[in-house]
Amino acid sequence: MDSRNSSLNFTKRALDALGSLHSSQRTYYHDTVVRGLTLAVSPSGRKTFCLYRKIQGRPERISIGPFPDLTIEQARGVAHDLNSSIAKGINPADGLRTRRQELSLEEFFHEQFRARHVLSHYKSPRNVDSIFNSSLKTLAKQKLGSIRSRDVTKLHIDLGGERGPYSANRAIELLRTMFNRATDWNLFHGPNPVVGVHRFREQARRRFLHADELPRFFKSLDQEPNSDLRDFFALKLLIGARRSNMQGMRWDQIHLERATWTIPANLTKESNEIELPLAGDAVKILKTRRTNATSPWVFPGRGKTGHLVEPKSAWRRILERAGLEDLRMHDLRRTLGSWQAAMGASLPIIGKSLGHMSTEATMVYARLDIDPVRKSVNTAARAILKAGRVLAKKESRGHE
Repeated sequence: MDSRNSSLNFTKRALDALGSLHSSQRTYYHDTVVRGLTLAVSPSGRKTFCLYRKIQGRPERISIGPFPDLTIEQARGVAHDLNSSIAKGINPADGLRTRRQELSLEEFFHEQFRARHVLSHYKSPRNVDSIFNSSLKTLAKQKLGSIRSRDVTKLHIDLGGERGPYSANRAIELLRTMFNRATDWNLFHGPNPVVGVHRFREQARRRFLHADELPRFFKSLDQEPNSDLRDFFALKLLIGARRSNMQGMRWDQIHLERATWTIPANLTKESNEIELPLAGDAVKILKTRRTNATSPWVFPGRGKTGHLVEPKSAWRRILERAGLEDLRMHDLRRTLGSWQAAMGASLPIIGKSLGHMSTEATMVYARLDIDPVRKSVNTAARAILKAGRVLAKKESRGHE
C-alpha cells in the first residue's frame, strides 16, 4: 500500500498484513469507518491504535491501545467515545497529559511531601521515612490519581494482619496527610482515597518493667559493651523522657545544680517548653558524662545530626541477654510512671514529671511546684534501682 493512500476499512486480516513503509519511523493507516481512528505501525512491526484529530485547531494524537491485544471493535468503541467528547468541546488529550505529568506516590513523598511538610511538622522525620518505606511500598510506584479507596482498604487490612493495628493505622494516617497536602499544593485533583477507611481499634499499651524483671534488665545493661548506650537506657528509665528528646539531649539544656532538664518548645510533641526534674541517680550519671564530654550533645554520634540516632541494635542485645520479650524502648518511660503510681504519686504529679501536656490538664500542671514532682521521681527511681538490685550494689561500693 502506498503511504500517500493509507486509508482502509479496518479488518483483522487487513491489519495483520500491514507493515511499516519506512525503516526509521512509524507508518500511519486510517480507518474509513470511524473518524480519526488510526493504526500506527513501527519499523519493528509493533501496531498501536490511536485517534488522530485536529482539536481546537491543533493536531492531537491520543493513544488507544495495542493491536491485536485490543480488537478493532474495541478500538472503534474507544474512538467513538473520544469523538463524542471532542464534539462537546472537551480535549481528551489534556486529561491524558495531566495524568502523565502526575507524580507517583513515591515521587511525591521524596520530591514534595518530605521537604515541604515532614521536616517542618514532624519531630522525627526518620520515623516518617520508616513508615513510608516499610508500609506504603506496595503503592509507591502508582500515580496519585490511580490509587483508589479499595487499594487503601486492602493495604490497611494486610498491614493489620502482618504488622498489627497500630502500624496499619499509622500508615493510613500518613497516606491521608499526603493526599491532603497534594490537594493543597494543586498536585492532585480528586477525592482523598483514604477517606472512609476506618482505623482499627487500638488497645492502650500497658507494658512496663515489673519488679521480677528489673534485676535481669540491669544485669544485662551492665553487660552492654557500649558505655554511651548503657547510660542512654539507664537515663531513659530514670528520667522517663521520649526517645527523640533523649537522643537530642544537649548539655546547654541540663542544669545539674538545679537537677533539671529543659527541653525547648521546638523539640517537644506539644510545642511547649518542658522542664523535667532529674532524680539524684540520673544526676550522678550526667555528672560523670559531663566530666569527659567533648561534644555539645550528651550522647554524641558520628552521623550528620551529631548525636545518637539509632540505638535499636543495642536494645535488642539487652533484651536477648535479659530474656525479656515484648518490651519496647518507650516502655521505659511507662515504667517510671507506673512505679510512681505504685508509690502513691498523684496523676498530676506523674503527668508533669513525664512532660505530659493536654488542654484540660494545663492549668492543673501549671500550679504544681517542681519540688514535689522531683520527690516523686526520686522515690520511684530509688524503688526501681532497689528492685533491680542496683542500689544495694552502689551503696555497698560506697562503704568500701
